Amino acid sequence: MIRFLEPWWLLALLPVFAVAGAYVWRQLHRRSYAIRFTNVELLRSLAPRGLGWRRHLSAGALLLSLIALAAGMARPAVDKEEPLERATIMLAIDVSLSMQAADVAPNRLEAAQEAAKQFVGELPGTFNLGLVAFAKSANVLVPPTKDRSAVTQAIDGLVLAEATATGEAVFTCLEAIRSVPADGASGIPPARIVLLSDGFRTSGRSVEEAAAAAQAANVPVSTIAFGTDSGQVEIGGRVQGVPVDRHALAELAETTQGFFYEAASVNELKQVYQDMGSSIGFRTEPREITQWYAGIALLFALSAAAMSLLWTSRLP
Repeated sequence: MIRFLEPWWLLALLPVFAVAGAYVWRQLHRRSYAIRFTNVELLRSLAPRGLGWRRHLSAGALLLSLIALAAGMARPAVDKEEPLERATIMLAIDVSLSMQAADVAPNRLEAAQEAAKQFVGELPGTFNLGLVAFAKSANVLVPPTKDRSAVTQAIDGLVLAEATATGEAVFTCLEAIRSVPADGASGIPPARIVLLSDGFRTSGRSVEEAAAAAQAANVPVSTIAFGTDSGQVEIGGRVQGVPVDRHALAELAETTQGFFYEAASVNELKQVYQDMGSSIGFRTEPREITQWYAGIALLFALSAAAMSLLWTSRLP
């Protein structure tokens, strides 16, 4: 969609429309002017023959060239998505024992691994990507890197453990983000945390503390509540229900200006990752197209000149 970077310059169209209006008014009132000739044949010889409607074409082309030039002064532009340089995404995956629940086939962990690998493969190569796994504690399995194979291998190697330290996962991701080399730029890189979890926090610092830290660092945390409320796992010979803690994950995302998603199947999770990839990895930059308008104006002006010379032997 075309937009104008300096729309006030569109006021330059007003005098062009005034000229167009004057031309139309003049054409409508041509017959009200009487020129007396004693010789009708002399009048016919002086008036151009056979132009008819064509006499308006050169004037119309000239007016269109003026419109294009006036609009060009407002700096027309189209929005273009560009990958964020130095952008860093930390993927945090819950590997607590509840992730072995089979309410998502074949189980939550394997479904999460499959979808996460697809997400990794679709991210632009200019992004830094890191991986954190969290259960009772949170560990950086892959620091931010552009090496996608390292992240994919780490995802395949995820191992289940007890407890869920959701808050610690966010703190660990923030530390990893701060470790990204500056490469001559000031401040931390533009970053986002993508956190997938299926249960309630049972270990480590609170989700509220983590949200405050991410908000202070200006790092949005997008969360995915993965699984269903009917999920069950057997731990120590006892079957336990493992519902999803949607409220805490939604609050974490809202506090940090991230996005909250729910996914109850591997296909839904893949769609969530696809939506995330299209929203977190690009910035919209205006691409000025003033030269297009100047070119169109030149084309119309040349057309007006050509038609006028061809039919009247003079320039408009």
